[in-house]
Amino acid sequence: MHSSLVRIQNVFGYFTSVAFAVAAAVAVSVLLSSQTPSASLELKNVQVVKGRPHYYSTKREEYAHVKFDLDAGMRLAFPQPPPSKLTHPDLTSLFNWNTKQIFMYITASYPSTSPSIPPSEAVIWDAIIPSDHAPFHPNTYIHPTSKTPPKSKSKSKSKGKPYPEGASAGIVKLSNQKPKYQITDVSGKIAERENATLSLHWNVQPWVGALVWTNTKSYGRWSGLKGGADKFDFPSLKGSETIKKEDLKTETGAEKNRGSPA
Repeated sequence: MHSSLVRIQNVFGYFTSVAFAVAAAVAVSVLLSSQTPSASLELKNVQVVKGRPHYYSTKREEYAHVKFDLDAGMRLAFPQPPPSKLTHPDLTSLFNWNTKQIFMYITASYPSTSPSIPPSEAVIWDAIIPSDHAPFHPNTYIHPTSKTPPKSKSKSKSKGKPYPEGASAGIVKLSNQKPKYQITDVSGKIAERENATLSLHWNVQPWVGALVWTNTKSYGRWSGLKGGADKFDFPSLKGSETIKKEDLKTETGAEKNRGSPA
């Protein structure tokens, strides 16, 4: 006869083996889910000035302030419409039964002044887009509202949602959006740089399995991203006195623990 301890060990070992097998099956099963991501990203305005890009900066240097439009849908709807019938930018297919949340970010990349130095890439905006089934977290994205409702003492504060009012979960539509982060260069100069690219990226964070980054090429049932990029050149340096201070502010968003706008 086995002792109680041996029996408990056998049961626990069997349970962990079954749990691992189920988790592995779920992680691999996402390969059967088709992905046809597309998005519309457009540069609205870019300005280059000289000053202190952050309150903690110790020196004056050139920095760029980029505004953009983003139209990306992540609607959790099944079944999904075929790609031929999509009439708007859509990232719905990135969400499946194993998606917990998506970390979305926008970068501005530009070539360096020397061929021997790799291109530079800077993040100007980011957001955590949760699934409908993910638990609420104070650092998840809160979509800006078109109108600010009047404050009411009798009305309790409601948690912000990661999608526009009246839309479904995950829709992201930003117009003339301010950046969360300014763009600086290690050389301290960024004016008149050419062949820059504004790009949308993401990182799919599953419940179980490996993280999946932005795919631009097609692999099996996973199609590469269509759209989500815009070419531009950095303009010449402008005097800070010719630009309103309000036009150079960043916007960190309404998420908790993100700090106040710079």
